[in-house]
Amino acid sequence: MTTPEPATPAEGETFAQILAALKDHYGVSDSEVARRIGAHVSTVNNWAHGKASPRPAALRALAREFPRFGEERLFASVGKRAPAPLSPDKRTAVLEVFDRLTEEQQEMLLIQASAVADTNDRQP
Repeated sequence: MTTPEPATPAEGETFAQILAALKDHYGVSDSEVARRIGAHVSTVNNWAHGKASPRPAALRALAREFPRFGEERLFASVGKRAPAPLSPDKRTAVLEVFDRLTEEQQEMLLIQASAVADTNDRQP
């Protein structure tokens, strides 16, 4: 039986180190990682050599394709917090509130929510 991967990176563990562990565990190359998450192999190579960090969409794709390395650990390795999961109850509650808004209010709320989400993508 193998030891589960930690939920968060070890102190000082970089994304490049986590990516190396991920590739080793799953027995995949940069090109296979790229293919599975819809990225260019040069992008994954830059991550592997610490020349760049993945964007949130790529981190989510990595966690989805390689579930042993979860979102929380992947996001933390690049200095970000993973987005919270949206439970069916929360999704229903959000939609119920949204349904009570006028069209203008819905547009404003979407703009505001998008702006907040965008700051999560940019901030470490």
